[in-house]
Amino acid sequence: MVFLTTLSTSHSYKKHIKMIDKQHIINRFVSYVTIDTESDPKSDTTPSTKKQWDLANKLAEELKAIGMQDVTIDENAYIMATLPSNVDHEVPTIGFISHFDTSPDFTGANVKPQIVENYNGKDIVLNAEEDIVLSPDYFEDLLLYKGQTLITTDGTTLLGADDKAGITEIVSAMEYLINHPEIQHGPIRVGFTPDEEIGRGAHKFDVEKFGADWAYTMDGSQIGELEYENFNAAGAVVKVKGKIVHPGYAKGKMVNSMYIATEFINSLPRLETPEHTEGYEGFFHLYSIQGEVEETILEYIIRDHNKQHFEARKEVMVKLTNDINEQYEREVITIDIKDQYFNMKEKVEPVMHIVDIAEEAMKQLGIKPLIKAIRGGTDGSQLSYMGLPCPNIFAGGHNFHGRYEYVPVESMIKATEVICKIAELTALKAKN
Repeated sequence: MVFLTTLSTSHSYKKHIKMIDKQHIINRFVSYVTIDTESDPKSDTTPSTKKQWDLANKLAEELKAIGMQDVTIDENAYIMATLPSNVDHEVPTIGFISHFDTSPDFTGANVKPQIVENYNGKDIVLNAEEDIVLSPDYFEDLLLYKGQTLITTDGTTLLGADDKAGITEIVSAMEYLINHPEIQHGPIRVGFTPDEEIGRGAHKFDVEKFGADWAYTMDGSQIGELEYENFNAAGAVVKVKGKIVHPGYAKGKMVNSMYIATEFINSLPRLETPEHTEGYEGFFHLYSIQGEVEETILEYIIRDHNKQHFEARKEVMVKLTNDINEQYEREVITIDIKDQYFNMKEKVEPVMHIVDIAEEAMKQLGIKPLIKAIRGGTDGSQLSYMGLPCPNIFAGGHNFHGRYEYVPVESMIKATEVICKIAELTALKAKN
């Protein structure tokens, strides 16, 4: 089978397009997103919520049902499976990885997906009763998908395309390769993880057991995205101490922690926040405040692509803490900063051929690669530092972590094709 010819002449490419069933993709995706898998950053278990097991167990059984081998699910709900090689020459083992938890930023309970056929480029009413509208006037990316089939929320939950779209694509690609043995490929490993959204997706991932030479996370957004750079990331918890006294007798005695917390907040650069930054620009992000007179707790995330700038941001917060303590002549503020993940660029650049293969796969499928830095992180960043180089590929969704999340079905189909094509190209290059 000549599967690697140009688009204009490739009979097998056309067959490939025809054979990936659109409704089958939709049904699979809907079956995943309607299972609540929201993770919990305050939990110390893995997975962080028991309900993640509901989808984890379903996925393990589904992988067995489609014909995958060596399907395992461990005590922490990490799932692995193998598609054996179907060629007689040696090929590197490649992996594809996605996470099944959804973000605690917005509820993932009782997701009711809505199917929008032949999108007309106009406003989509998600929820008439609550007047929730997904509009291209605000979300311009919608206009990229006129004429396509979109899956949206009903406006009351997130969708869970992050990253159940990725899971859909990986399972569908494996199923397709199993059903089409004429497509040559080497050994393929797949992995599904819990708790990625709270920064722990790779913490208990057994890289040695996985046994891949490299892998790809299917966890990007817009069609064509291919990423091997991401933020360096840390979390900071700032605790501000006060003293509560009856307000009628408070003069000279009360210390209101919320006012001190405000000093801290306002001392950080106001324009170095997510809503004012883009591209390679880093930021401080205050995402939670719990405040009373006696104590106020601020929770931040710190992000920067540049390692030196990242370290400088952490130093700024420590210095600010010390300065305020000096101002009050006692310890009124404490800060605890913990690193979360680092920029995978350092680990991927020495093996850039793995990015090149993904780029070539997209081009052969008529997809324009969008190579850019991730303003976030994936399991792949941690896995790269654990010895498994792991760039990130688009999964198709938009507006993650909220009620305006949506995914074009055609993007999921394309991502499925990219997985198949990467597998084939890897086998072909190993032979030559």
